[in-house]
Amino acid sequence: MNDDTRAAALAWAQEQFPREACGLIVVVRGRERFWKCRNISMLAADQFILSPTDYAEAERAGEVVGVFHSHINLPPTASDADRASCEATGVRWHIVGLPTAEWSEIAPCGFQAPLVGRVHAWNALDCWTLVRDWYLRTWGIELISVPRWPNFWKDGIDILGDNVHAAGFRDIPDGAKIEIGDVILCQTGDSPFPNHVGVMIGGGLVLHHAENRLSSRDVYGGWIQKHTVRIVRHANRPTSW
Repeated sequence: MNDDTRAAALAWAQEQFPREACGLIVVVRGRERFWKCRNISMLAADQFILSPTDYAEAERAGEVVGVFHSHINLPPTASDADRASCEATGVRWHIVGLPTAEWSEIAPCGFQAPLVGRVHAWNALDCWTLVRDWYLRTWGIELISVPRWPNFWKDGIDILGDNVHAAGFRDIPDGAKIEIGDVILCQTGDSPFPNHVGVMIGGGLVLHHAENRLSSRDVYGGWIQKHTVRIVRHANRPTSW
């Protein structure tokens, strides 16, 4: 990031304060440019979700070579969610801490967030991300990513239920024995749709990541089993597992 780009990014971050600001570093016709983007997260004081529309516009204008965002009242140290998202984008990430205006930078390096003990962050490290990571690391199966945000079910959108088939899952027959790799869909609180998922990992345990908690392996029983409304199995799961 050159000096002009950094100055533009800092000015945008200060304008958006106390919300986290986000943007892209884009090469347009051979010149580096800072591209302002909207943070569409409902928790914008603590995290960001970069507008997909803004990202698409930047890609049409040039080549995205970096992602920028600010940390509010925190140092610019990259979180595990930042590091995991940096790997997913495949480009450098630039972070400024406000109000100190300290900077840090990270690059893709093969980082993998731990399956157990990760901090929850919507879209970056949440329940669906955990299932995706388990499937990729355990069986080499890459599941689709779907956009998620806090209380998405209150917008009348069944994100998880509507996308399990597109991800390669099929409902298991009634009364069928639960097997390793089966994904449970839970419906909690006032949600009319499934709003939590986990993956069965054997030994009667489910790997899952509840909001405002660390990811964990728990016995499949109690509130998790009580709130399970659907169980699905991937069509390409190994038959010899």
